Amino acid sequence: MPELPEVEVVRHGLERWVVGRGIGEVAVLHPRSVRRHLAGPRDFAGRLVGRKVTAARRRGKYLWLTLDSREAMLAHLGMSGQLLVQPSLRTPERHLRVRVPLDGDDGELRFVDQRTFGHLMVDSLECDAEAGVPSVIRHIARDPLDPAFDDDTFVDTLRRRRTVVKRALLDQSLVSGIGNIYADEALWRARLHGERATAGLRRPRVVELLAQVRAVLREALQEGGTTFDGLYVNVNGESGYFERGLKVYGRRGLPCERCGTPIRRSDFTNRSSFSCPKCQPEPRA
Repeated sequence: MPELPEVEVVRHGLERWVVGRGIGEVAVLHPRSVRRHLAGPRDFAGRLVGRKVTAARRRGKYLWLTLDSREAMLAHLGMSGQLLVQPSLRTPERHLRVRVPLDGDDGELRFVDQRTFGHLMVDSLECDAEAGVPSVIRHIARDPLDPAFDDDTFVDTLRRRRTVVKRALLDQSLVSGIGNIYADEALWRARLHGERATAGLRRPRVVELLAQVRAVLREALQEGGTTFDGLYVNVNGESGYFERGLKVYGRRGLPCERCGTPIRRSDFTNRSSFSCPKCQPEPRA
């Protein structure tokens, strides 16, 4: 699933190629892709037609295009969603779900989603006018790269939680944008095992973990994100290259770059976790 760096790369592309352009006759080709828009596909399309895109925003793994109607087209890419800016006459992609024609240079915004876990919807911005956040995601916390992110609140809240540190990093109500890949990478850098209890962490360890989270997110962002199966691409269809910089994720059996110990894989809530047995010792039972 795309995480913060991947979604931010897409947002940046939308800001460059879509903001400032008007929207033509929208075509919803698969109703599942607008299933969260409860008024249905026709209402979804009707709220977009004739509107102008004024900005491209993001919070965590969600991104949205603000409209001149004080509404927004909200997108979550799910496992395989892609937002592509393509010439209108280019052959449709096999899993094209929604077409959003744009004025100006002949082109359109396409939502392509192989597994249809992603979704689009139109939502009001009126409920949070100051931040301009769609009402349905107001519960999503700020991400560590947000200038308004409160470090002290994050550190104090995490240490009060009765959970384990990796689960806390994946809790989007505490901190957004971090998924399985970057949680494992940050924990390796901070020399913490994901099953460490948050309540037992000293404040300096949490501060260091947050610093490593930011470092890995920024490095991934510079490389255009991480692409494993070709499903994540930016708006021009290009892949990210941070896979080459991964230290533990997906590297089972390969030597740790820090100590040489083979990387281990373990199960974590129906997902895989990767860590170094020596650098990240398991917590005592």
